[in-house]
Amino acid sequence: MANDTPKKMIIGLPKGSLEQATYDLFAKAGYVISPSRRSYYPGIDDPDLSLILLRPQEMARYVEQGNLDCGLTGKDWILENGSDVHEICELEYSKATTNPVRWVLAVHEDAPFQKPEDLQGKTIATEAVNMTRRFLEQKGIQAHVEFSWGATEVKCPGLVDAIVELTETGSSLRANRLRIIATITESTTRFIANHAAWKDAAKRTKMEHLAMLLQGALLARKKVGIKLNVAACALDAVTAILPSLKQPTISHLKDKDWFAIEVVVDEKTVRELMPRLKQAGACDIIEYPLNKVIP
Repeated sequence: MANDTPKKMIIGLPKGSLEQATYDLFAKAGYVISPSRRSYYPGIDDPDLSLILLRPQEMARYVEQGNLDCGLTGKDWILENGSDVHEICELEYSKATTNPVRWVLAVHEDAPFQKPEDLQGKTIATEAVNMTRRFLEQKGIQAHVEFSWGATEVKCPGLVDAIVELTETGSSLRANRLRIIATITESTTRFIANHAAWKDAAKRTKMEHLAMLLQGALLARKKVGIKLNVAACALDAVTAILPSLKQPTISHLKDKDWFAIEVVVDEKTVRELMPRLKQAGACDIIEYPLNKVIP
């Protein structure tokens, strides 16, 4: 008799610098991942999902080939590999910040080069060979681009004239006395799918739900919830200064002359908002963290 048990959806997660940040994001989205130091197949508390850890550099290629149904990788590696995949959504997170990472053209701080055109005929080392070559071609620059297997920062000067390297904060480049002279491209994490898997109704629904939860978890990082009580006489003054995703939730307390208000706000506004609420007549103000915000 044929086995009618549906296959698990195979999703690739990035191995390396984004690994822990990805586990944390999935946890916020409601998924418990059980990593193992000895295995590239972490467990997850969803019977419909099967996880595999892969380097982001090769994720798009395996998704395109159908070895994986979907995966998380940087937009930069999709471009570098020229992969034909379906982009489900953008996920704005990285190792240290929520900002995009940058591929930059850098030279030693004592080098005479001030702009990319100064590297005509020079040698550049990078892991992103294709992106670098396209950048140079667009500017009409002829330079030798060689693949770097790692430790790219230490090769300049001495071994090469310049490097193209990935940076999030620029601290590693500065520590190695390197100076940025151009940005090649910016990149954020993308949730991508194999075209055939995306056409599968069950898998597509699963991917769409997962994307919604992951995006909701990222949105919640910048938001907090606020609860407060306010007397009827101060209700208009308090609600007038309350920002909200839509409108604040207002309900009567047992004492009909008092109201409870609940609202979601940008976390960065809270330190200025709370004193204003207090001055306007609010009391019993409580701030609490959020796991997910689904607009």
